[in-house]
Order: sequence, then structure tokens, then C-alpha cells
Amino acid sequence: MDNLSDALKKLKITTTDSTADSLEGCLDCLLQALAQNNTETSEKIQKSGVLQVFASLLTPQSSCTAKVANIIAEVARNEFMRNPCVDAGLIPPLVQLLNCKDQEVLLQTGRALGNICYDSHEGRNAVDHAGGAHIVVDHIRSLCNKTDPASEKLLTVFCGMLMNYSNENDTLQSQLINMGVIPTLVKLLGIHCQNAALTEMCLVAFGNLAELESSKEQFAYTNIAEELVKLFKKQIEHDKKEMIFEVLAPLAENDVIKLQLVEAGLVECLLEIVQKTVDSDKEDDVAELKTASDLMVLLLLGDESMQKLFEGGKGSVFQRVLSWIPSNSHQLQLAGALAIANFARNDGNCIHMVDNGIVQKLMDLLDRHVEDGNVTVQHAALSALRNLAIPVVNKAKMLSAGVAEAVLKFLRSEMPPVQFKLLGTLRMLIDAQAEAAEQLGKNAKLVERLVEWCEAKDHAGVMGESNRLLSALIRHSKSKDVIRTIVQSGGIKHLVTMATSEHVIMQNEALVALALIAALELVTAEKDLENAQLVQILHRLLSDDRSAPEIKYNSMVLICALIGSEPLQKEVQSMAFLEVVSKLRSHENKTVAQQASLTEQRLAVES
Repeated sequence: MDNLSDALKKLKITTTDSTADSLEGCLDCLLQALAQNNTETSEKIQKSGVLQVFASLLTPQSSCTAKVANIIAEVARNEFMRNPCVDAGLIPPLVQLLNCKDQEVLLQTGRALGNICYDSHEGRNAVDHAGGAHIVVDHIRSLCNKTDPASEKLLTVFCGMLMNYSNENDTLQSQLINMGVIPTLVKLLGIHCQNAALTEMCLVAFGNLAELESSKEQFAYTNIAEELVKLFKKQIEHDKKEMIFEVLAPLAENDVIKLQLVEAGLVECLLEIVQKTVDSDKEDDVAELKTASDLMVLLLLGDESMQKLFEGGKGSVFQRVLSWIPSNSHQLQLAGALAIANFARNDGNCIHMVDNGIVQKLMDLLDRHVEDGNVTVQHAALSALRNLAIPVVNKAKMLSAGVAEAVLKFLRSEMPPVQFKLLGTLRMLIDAQAEAAEQLGKNAKLVERLVEWCEAKDHAGVMGESNRLLSALIRHSKSKDVIRTIVQSGGIKHLVTMATSEHVIMQNEALVALALIAALELVTAEKDLENAQLVQILHRLLSDDRSAPEIKYNSMVLICALIGSEPLQKEVQSMAFLEVVSKLRSHENKTVAQQASLTEQRLAVES
């Protein structure tokens, strides 16, 4: 350490009057001390004020330049040294050195800049300001095709420098993307796939950049899918596969890249991983199983990639995914159900799957999760059933298979995601199915639970779906018994509130249901309609210029039905409806204008 103190003193006076030899000796002493105890030596270097001296030693002409840059790279491995390096003015001369031809100088300069940028806002800003990234990208381009060890080492350092420079910084990542770094790095990966260190650096850089939306468009124009799948097939170690997965996941969010990955054979790799890891309880295998099956589901979110894998329901991938559903692994059950939900995104696929027995598999899966079941599996299986119930021809088949009964077993669930999917599935099933709507609408337990969920203000989705199902039970059954059940359970006020929803479709559904109530069971519902202030709400909807034409039309139909009740008729008369309705006779929508004339006649007769 005495030698270190001497070396630091000499360095402070050395720049002006010492020989190159004595300078080299001092620098060697520093490098030796840093190798023995980096942190302590760095502290001494900082206190000595020698950093400022380094700025003047960083010249292309000097034979010591590489050693000085090496020392800076070593001290900058310590977080506390990065800002002092910036403050000492080291960034501009380091960036200038990127223009020299000496490979050792370039290597140490790249290391120094990379280490100063690591997790340092000030370091990155200074490099950005000095234009360092641009020069490094140019170097990577010019070295890209060279496979000699020295060039590959330099490429690894430069990629690492860019990674540290842009990590978790959207602005700097965008800057690199605009410089066209993505095609260059993809090309690099293809040429240097045998070099583990360089490959790893490329993967981390991809992982950084792939999060940005603008990068995915650029990636889609390269052969990244092919290169990553090729690389993935070679990997044996879990950590290496994990690294590639971390790049694949954000890239696979892009539909074009999804298809490219499918065409490059990624699905076969994923299915192989699932097969190898499904029965293992080793931590790495469990993690790989989850990542592979999750990625599989993600690939199915793209319409083209999904249809390619479905292959008219004959595809081997589709068949393999089906086999996951009865599996004993919760992860595979979940992925299988989510995959079915993704395959069920068009009528053709849904009809084929229902005709080929998928519904029974999903009901069996749900049965395994009724008591203290896995919530994510419940949610996924219900999602799949909901999607399958969309085509008209599937509804009756699914109802006769007992789907409604299977779904109702989850009425006790306290989990909003499960409640939401349960409601959506029932609503899809009863669409235009009068008998099923009547059967469910007379189920007092179901209706009571719906009324309870209509008040779930913390869960807007559950609240909205409960209201919609309540309305659907009336609209599709047109049954007096269903209306009486809903009145007895206190559901009327929720339908009236639903008529004020910000969503036109929900307003409309509520108004149609209320019109049926008024036409079929007005006396039973009269008190509840009055207490819920329906007449005032209808007046507001008709007076509001922003109300959609169908809302105005259905509000007038409802008014005509309500005047069959004495107390409600009095309310209508007391609120000057005639005035509002007569204005609507000149409405631009002909159907609204015609209904306004009819309503005006009815109101005039009743008054």
C-alpha cells in the first residue's frame, strides 16, 4: 500500500515532467493494487484527486492510454466511483478514444464506458451527450462479420456497453432502435452463435429492447424467430433456456412474430419441454414447464398463429394441448384450458370443438376444482366454456350436456375473476334459449346471488355482468315466473340503475327488460319501479340530447307500458312528458320520430 501511495503522488505530478517509463510503472502499481483489493484502492484513488489527471492521459498518441482506460474500467466497477468519473470529465476523452484503431485501447475504453454507465443516470447522460452510442453501433456493424477471437471479444464488450447504457431507459433504448441496432444484433447472433459470451450479451440486449413496442416492429423484419429457435434447440442448461425465454415472451406479444415463431418450430420445442418436465418436481423443471406452457398459450393469442396450429381441429399441436386438460399438473390444466379458450375465437373452431367432445373434458376439469379448487384453473375453464357458447348452434348442445349445472356449482365462489366468468358463461348460454333462461330465472339461489353481486361496487366487471344476466333472464324467457322471482329478490332497482349505465348496450338491455316487466307483471313490480324512481330516470333519458336513438325509442315504449299503473301514470302526468315527447317527433331517426307520435297520442288519451 506504501507503493500505491507513492504511485498516486507521482501520478499527480507526473503528467508534466515524467518519462513514459515512470508513468507505466505507476499505472502498473495501481492495476496490481486494484486486482488485490478493488474497493479500498478505488477509495484511495478517489481521495488522491488522480481521476482528474487521467483525463489528460487519455490521448490516442500515448502508449499508456490502454492502461489508464483499464484502471478507469476497474474503479467504475464500484457504484460509488461512477459519478466521480463523470465529474472528473473522463467521458469526453473516453468517447474520443472510440475513434482510434488500436484494439486494446478500444477494448479497455468500451469496458470503462460500459462500467460507468451501469445503473448510473449521470454516466449514461454523459455518454449520450458525447455521442458515444453512435460510434459503438458503427463499430459493431463493421466488426459483425469477423469471427477471430480478438474481434469477438471486442464485440462482446461493445454489446455489453450498449446494454448498460440503455438498460431500463426507454429514451436511450428508442435512440438505439432508431440507429438501427436491432438488425445488426440479430445478424450478430446468427454469425457468432458458437460464442457463448457474445450470444449471452446479444440475448440480454434483446431482452432490454424487446419490451418497447417500436422494437417489435423492427424485430418482425429480421429473422430473429429463426435464430432464437435455432439457438434454443442447442441449449441444455436451464439458465440458458431461461435467458432465451425472457426474450421470446415480450417478442411473442407481436402477432407477426408469433406466426414467425410458429413457423420456425418453437411450438415443437415447447411441447418437448412439457413432455420432459411434466412429472418432475425439481425446481428448474417446474419453472421450465410453466414458462413453456405459458408461452404456448401466448402464441395462440394471434389469429393466424392460432389457426395454423388448430389445422381444422386435426393438428397434432391441438391434440397435444387437449391432453393437458386431464393432466394432474395444475399448470398444464391451466395452460390447456387457456389454450382451448384461445382456439375458441371463431365460430368454426368452436363448433368443431363442441362436436368433438371438448365440453365434457372442461366440465370434468371444473369438477376437480369445485371444493377448494385452483382459482386460476376455474377461471380458465369457465373462459373456455364462455367462448365455446358464443355460436348459436352450440348453446343447446352445451345446455343439454349440463354446462349450466356445472357452472352453477361455483355460485358460492368469493373470487371476483371466477364470478365474472361464471356470469358471462351463463349469459352466453341463455342467449335466445327461452327454456334455459326460464329455468335459471326461477332459480331463487341464483337470482339472490345476482342481486348481491349487483352491489359489488369494488368489482365493476362482476357488477356489470350480474346486471346483464338479470336482464337477460327476463329478455330471453319472457316469463312471468322469472319476473316474480326477480321482484321477490329485490332485483328491480338494479335494472332501473342499469338503465343509467354509461354503456349504451347495457342501458338498452335494461330498458327492454323493464318494458317486459311492465307488460307482463306491472302490478307485482309497481312499488319497486316507483321506489327506484324509474319515471324520473326516463324523463332524464328522453330530455338528454346525448341519449342514443335506441335509448329514446325504448324509453318511450316503456312509458307507454307504465301508464297502465295508476301511481306510475300520475308520476308521468306530473312530469310534463308530453312536451319532451312532442319535440322528438322531428327527431332525425325515423323510428324514434314514429314512436314519439304514438307515445304522444297515448299520453294525450290518458291525460
